[in-house]
Formats: sequence, C-alpha cells, structure tokens
Amino acid sequence: MRMIFVNLPVKDLEASKTFFGALGFAFNPAFTDENAACMVVSESIFVMLLTEARFRDFITGEIADTTKATEVLTCLSCESREEVDESLAKALSAGARPWKPNMDYGFMYGCSFQDLDGHVWELMYMDQAAIPPQS
Repeated sequence: MRMIFVNLPVKDLEASKTFFGALGFAFNPAFTDENAACMVVSESIFVMLLTEARFRDFITGEIADTTKATEVLTCLSCESREEVDESLAKALSAGARPWKPNMDYGFMYGCSFQDLDGHVWELMYMDQAAIPPQS
C-alpha cells in the first residue's frame, strides 16, 4: 500500500495538536515527541506537524511565510456536504481563519480555511453520481 506523509512546519506544536485534535484527528504516539506529531488522516495518509527547527532539518532554503504566499493546498475529502460545513465550523471555533468563500458546483461542494500557522486546508464533498458527463 502506498502512503503519503505531508510535512508541515508549525510554530507551536502543542497548540497545533490541540487545534487538529478539536477537528477530530488522532496522533500516532510512536511518531510523536516534543519536535513532531504524526496526525492520522487515514490508514495511509499522515500529516507530520514539525516544529520549525525540526522542519529545517529536512529542507534547504527558508520556510515559506504563509502571510505572504501559499505554499500548498491540502484538500481532504468529506462524506457529505454537512460534514464539510460541520468540519469548517469546528476549525473556525478552534482558531482557524476563513480562507476563500465556499464553492458549490452542484456535484462538488467545498470550503477552505487557514490553520494556526496559515497553512491552507480545503474540505471537499463530491457526489460521484452527479458528475457531469465528459464530452
């Protein structure tokens, strides 16, 4: 099975763990310490929240300034439109900032927010049965 590990720098690891915990994510204790937290998205998708000092061990150059540029869009699927809205509400109440207006294309519905460090997260529901036929 192929796995994906998204690595994100964070200014305050404990605050980020609290934030993502409020969204319902768990952390794998085997890969979590004072410098990193392994957030479990699914059995094959993980987000490594790394202190900025630890993140620098893996990069050359500078850490992106999320107040000036968007370094990545991380999009997570949801099971329903309601889950999109509920997840956005949880994120905002946990300290996230809205990013762009919700989008609604009928078959696809989504929202976006910035986490505590300014990383952009999108939440998307797609009704596979309602996707318009390709011509």
